[in-house]
Amino acid sequence: MPARRITKVLIANRGEIACRVIRACRELGLRTVAVYSEADRAALHVRLADEAIAIGPPPARESYLVADKIVGAIRKSGADAVHPGYGFLSENADFAEAVAAAGATFIGPPPSAIRSMGGKTAARALMQAAGVPVVPGDNGEGGRGFARAADAKAAAARVGYPVMLKAAAGGGGRGMRLVDAEEKLEAALQGAQREAKAAFGDDTVYLEKAIVRPRHIEIQVFGDEHGGAVHLHERDCSIQRRNQKVIEESPSPALDDETRARMGEVAVRAARSVGYVGAGTIEMLYDGATRGFYFLEMNTRLQVEHPVTELVTGVDLVRWQLAVAQGERIPLAQADIPRRGAAIECRVYAEDPVRFLPSPGTITSLRVPAGPGIRDDSGVVAGSVISVHYDPMISKLCAWADSRAAAIDRMRRALGEYHVGGIRTNLPFHRQVMRQAQFIAGDYDTGFIERHKAALTPPAPDAETAALAAIAAAAQSIRDGNPTGGDRELALDLSRSQPSAWRK
Repeated sequence: MPARRITKVLIANRGEIACRVIRACRELGLRTVAVYSEADRAALHVRLADEAIAIGPPPARESYLVADKIVGAIRKSGADAVHPGYGFLSENADFAEAVAAAGATFIGPPPSAIRSMGGKTAARALMQAAGVPVVPGDNGEGGRGFARAADAKAAAARVGYPVMLKAAAGGGGRGMRLVDAEEKLEAALQGAQREAKAAFGDDTVYLEKAIVRPRHIEIQVFGDEHGGAVHLHERDCSIQRRNQKVIEESPSPALDDETRARMGEVAVRAARSVGYVGAGTIEMLYDGATRGFYFLEMNTRLQVEHPVTELVTGVDLVRWQLAVAQGERIPLAQADIPRRGAAIECRVYAEDPVRFLPSPGTITSLRVPAGPGIRDDSGVVAGSVISVHYDPMISKLCAWADSRAAAIDRMRRALGEYHVGGIRTNLPFHRQVMRQAQFIAGDYDTGFIERHKAALTPPAPDAETAALAAIAAAAQSIRDGNPTGGDRELALDLSRSQPSAWRK
């Protein structure tokens, strides 16, 4: 029997992760509570939940990031547990404590573990003490980063160029600069500090030795309050733009079984060292030239790309989170966690596929791929609005097959079926990647997109292709029963104006 019983879960998040958690709770017979800003009044997660509570204006800083408003929703709804999803308040130790003070269970690690791993300079020191390899670097005097360029230059000279400047208080590529020569360091440091201050309210910046052409490998870990800890294998997250992940897969095509096993053992050691409970991720840089790997950071939450792990292990990580939050033990021993086939995830964004700039607006029509081995985690439907206030993710499209080659083929097919009308998306970019020779060969690293920018830039559609796309979008909108005023006329006019062969 669980030590404490969860019956109603408030999801302190939005979009596809809120929908994901709501569905897992429904399978377990648990009631759910959504919170929403004014911009999300008609959002899918609001429609799916059993209850929904408004928490303020559209800007996240006035709604989803206000802990007091979430706590107020806990009390109003009577929820006895809170799932934070990812982003927003998910790695905020003060919020986790506020949830407990409100009488609810925080479905995540203890505040002590969040604090231990939240500051990157402190986390590096903890990992070194635990015998976890870290990238050579310098945290500045007393671990307080670098206030003066002269001190940073001296540290960089000791470590050796190239170096990477990093914000101590956060990630996502913000406050990060690659510096390959001393004369460039001062300007880079100032830029990194300004960006870190704006993003995290903290301009502390440290530096690390930059690994040339690294892979970004992360290990999914899980702990329980009885001292149990396991890993659920790795994800390769090296396809990135501006240090943000775009495509993830498991298993990594770069690792041999010996290295994979060592990385898993080190990740579990890291989790145990901070008394970790729940789902977390140990992120590492992998140097293919030396087969060395180094601790990068720990994300003390569920990751965006968790479906990749679920597909190759058959484990429902949200169910595990709910079980462990009730005081239960991890359901499987390390030796019993399977790894089967291969899975790939493409993050589908509302953005320009060439410049990677957000493309907010209303989704006028939507056709989601299906069929064997396909999973699409989404928080939108036709008619949904992609707001300027939040991350422009539409969905996470995943493909699983019994081999990596078959998974790529399956993803290529699924991307061909995917249609989003009314806004621009990065679907054309993903289609290019799935046909790129180096990706197919598994020969890539974190510089892949920049290095192959020309080959990955989607070709501009010719007049015929553009007309066909317009016809398809208008026809899909009509079939879905929600056409805009001119959809029917547009479809008829365009089809009549084209050669008869197009209309067959």
